[in-house]
Amino acid sequence: MNLRDWLEQAAEKYGARPALRFKSDGVWHSRTYRELLDRSRAAAAALRRDGVRPGDRVALFRDNAPDWPEAYFGIVGLGAIAVPLDPKLREQEVSHILRDAGVEVALCGVRQCELLGEIEDEVPGLRRVRTLDGAPPALRRRAEYAAFAPDTAAPEHGWRYAKLENNSPASLIYTSGTTGRAKGAILTHGNFTANAQSCIDAIGVRDDDRMLLALPLHHSFAFTANLIVPIGVGAEICFVESLKTVGENLREVSPTILLAVPLLLEKLYRRIETGLREKPLARLLLALGILGPIRKAVRAKLGGRLRLLVSGGAPCDPELLRGLTRLGLTAVEGYGLTEAGPVVSLNPLDAPRPGTVGRPLPRVEVKLLEPDASGVGELAVRGPNVMAGYYRNEEATRAALLEGGWLATGDLASIDADGYITIRGRKKALIVNREGKNIYPEEVEQQLAQSPLVLESLVFGYREPGERVGERVGAIVVPNLAEFERRNGGRRPPDAEIERQVHAEIRRVLRGIAEYKHPRHIVIRMEELEKTSTAKIKRFLYDGFPTPGADSAAGHRPPR
Repeated sequence: MNLRDWLEQAAEKYGARPALRFKSDGVWHSRTYRELLDRSRAAAAALRRDGVRPGDRVALFRDNAPDWPEAYFGIVGLGAIAVPLDPKLREQEVSHILRDAGVEVALCGVRQCELLGEIEDEVPGLRRVRTLDGAPPALRRRAEYAAFAPDTAAPEHGWRYAKLENNSPASLIYTSGTTGRAKGAILTHGNFTANAQSCIDAIGVRDDDRMLLALPLHHSFAFTANLIVPIGVGAEICFVESLKTVGENLREVSPTILLAVPLLLEKLYRRIETGLREKPLARLLLALGILGPIRKAVRAKLGGRLRLLVSGGAPCDPELLRGLTRLGLTAVEGYGLTEAGPVVSLNPLDAPRPGTVGRPLPRVEVKLLEPDASGVGELAVRGPNVMAGYYRNEEATRAALLEGGWLATGDLASIDADGYITIRGRKKALIVNREGKNIYPEEVEQQLAQSPLVLESLVFGYREPGERVGERVGAIVVPNLAEFERRNGGRRPPDAEIERQVHAEIRRVLRGIAEYKHPRHIVIRMEELEKTSTAKIKRFLYDGFPTPGADSAAGHRPPR
């Protein structure tokens, strides 16, 4: 089924039921499934009026809001292809994506207008920018800027304008490439609807469920599991106001399901723990192992109806899952990647095994490529959820999509006799932070190389003492001593001065990429890194080295 039919079917079955719930000016509002369909049809008509045609790529550059899904369904309902962007990306990252995708029309928030205006010279094809949340600022720019005006008078003008098939592209979702060049994964209508149906079957999502939306919709995990899934069964989607108000919003809307990255679950758990420690009776009951009253109080604190917590996007600490379960909450971990629509596996709700990422979803196959003697190999995935390829990147597509329709994930895993998958590491040098953000070292290294004061660098993932999941970004940076001497009349400045200038340069050149990619621990090394005969850095020699707190005079944290 395509996404247009997916929404139409929901509107036909659940027309008067709330689809979206959101808070505005301190009051909760809702839009029904019929209203969601009508507004999406009006968005499609407005896009066609703006010259968008089937197959065109339309950027969706906006924070979570009710108009995000309406705009998205308007794009794909017309037969165009949505290009969701992370609002936290910087100018050069956004300009690359818009150029690579060939975007001519962008739907955005007013907050993103200024950035788009700044990069117009780098994106000559961008001709129209439409703001979804108000009038755009006055910008003297080449492109045409205006508030988006859904066409309610003739909604059929765009909706169903094009014939859609299962294999019609719906989204280009850009993921950071190992070469520093973000790649656009082509996800089809069938990829999303098949993956959503598999999630529905695995979780048992019902029409009386209420799902709290706390993750950004540009992320494939939130898009599929927190938008397409509930629409498929007529469930309700509740937008949090912000990550700071998750606890308050839980109590206000009483959701039944919360999807989250581990960092959000960890904060939620710590808040619960702190509250229990502050109550003498709760401490006594915990010490005596009398958990019934504790669990009842915790559920009430979270709205009273929460039946499921699902962790995804990054590895989750098994102890966190066990702690949440001890408090009477069903908390399970899953696994996926953008190229797989994205969900691959999930722990069964009735038999979870913390430390694993569960079993493959219905209609999803997995296998290990070249497993070693211990049963660890690269995880490969096959199913109707697997992407069509990378946009305009045949080389990357050939490397990822293998014979027989298998997707090579780049993650090393083992699979036990019961089919539970355990992720063992990464074949590629990907860093996944606790927020589930993917950071490729090569991208950060290329950014550092823009400074003439940096000869070379090596970016790595590390953990602070006591951290068991997620990684922070660290870097070993080698100064270009020849450039320092040239600038200093042929003499080498003191090491302390070199380090000071290198740190300042790092701050300058990293302004071009998102802050979450910035190294938090930096080592200045005066000697060049060891290399192979083909001049490639021997990364394995520096695996896990150096880490904060290590006994090394070369180690320095970046200045705050």
